Amino acid sequence: MVIRTPELEEFYRRLIAEEDLSHEQALQIFESLYAEALSLGAISEENVLEGLEVDLRIAKALNGLKP
Repeated sequence: MVIRTPELEEFYRRLIAEEDLSHEQALQIFESLYAEALSLGAISEENVLEGLEVDLRIAKALNGLKP
């Protein structure tokens, strides 16, 4: 878990101000990373939502939410 310190907030503010990506550029980066993850076998095209339910239950438990 990342703790949001004032230094981290300042870093994010500067990053957003300095980063100049268009939606198309961001989408191209995402698609490239997705293709690489597929080629490395890190994810599967067959069922990208597999395991999501378990992840959501774990996240709820960690955040003290009711199941």
